[in-house]
Amino acid sequence: MSLRDQIRILVVDDMSTSRGLITQALDAFGVRNVTTAENGRDALKSITTHPVHLVISDYNMPEMDGLQLLHQLRGSPKTKGVGFILITGRAEQQIIDHGKKLGMNNYLKKPFEPSGLRNCIEAVVGRL
Repeated sequence: MSLRDQIRILVVDDMSTSRGLITQALDAFGVRNVTTAENGRDALKSITTHPVHLVISDYNMPEMDGLQLLHQLRGSPKTKGVGFILITGRAEQQIIDHGKKLGMNNYLKKPFEPSGLRNCIEAVVGRL
């Protein structure tokens, strides 16, 4: 069984179109076990009942942004090892540096191509 058949991914973005683009790309890669959340708070609730291997999160969201979500994940023994990719239209060095300090595994700048998303994911979890 390949990695793409086993991996569980949570996509977190407040924009339904962005969630859709990411989930469509994952589906095209053969990744079927994908859940979504609209913000960091919903993502944390989802992870407690449906653990995942990888979180792909937008940076700019209401209620809890992507880096706040990452901070919460790394602070919990149950989720500290979850892979984390930040997707942002604002790939400013300050944001990226802060994400790295918090334990971000990788990031991707919007807009992105599906191949860029795949490369970003494979750099974290291995070949899909």
